[in-house]
Amino acid sequence: PRKAIRQNKFAKGVIMDENIPKIPEALETPATLEAPEAPKIPKAPKAPKAKKAKKTAKAAKPSGKQKSLVIVESPAKARTIEKYLGSGFQVRASMGHVRDLPKSKLGVDVDHGFTPQYLVLRDRKKLVKELKEYSSKADKVYLAPDPDREGEAIAWHLSECLIDDKDKISRVTFNEITESAIKAAFNSPRKIDMDKV
Repeated sequence: PRKAIRQNKFAKGVIMDENIPKIPEALETPATLEAPEAPKIPKAPKAPKAKKAKKTAKAAKPSGKQKSLVIVESPAKARTIEKYLGSGFQVRASMGHVRDLPKSKLGVDVDHGFTPQYLVLRDRKKLVKELKEYSSKADKVYLAPDPDREGEAIAWHLSECLIDDKDKISRVTFNEITESAIKAAFNSPRKIDMDKV
């Protein structure tokens, strides 16, 4: 059997058995192998920061004149009538009366021909403000409360508290909520009948 000294084969100066071939000196002490340096990849140049776009476009303001405004008493009527009249009309409801005489005082000016002093109802103030805004933007205002004395009075009160330009006010009446009746009424508008107010 081969006799070899059980020591590090690669250590110098160790006597080895003659029958074991010598390891070349180059391999006796393993050299420390260093991995070659990886080539440096240049960093991509940083993209310039995008400048915030200046706000140049302003929100479009509504034009001075809008659709024709129609004021009826009932919200249910308003939806149906708007459907019949089409996109050129905007229909809103007054919810009945918007003004009345004050409850806390006489409500008439006795020194000036007993002129009544009407006030907007407390629970209608917000509605009246909205209707006034709609009427100021409309090219024409159609007052369409019910075709009776009370409806005529409501139409007059609306004209007094909403619109300064009385020339753009028209009164329309109809006895049924059908497409033909609505279109016929708008083909023959009239002024408010003051004899009924």
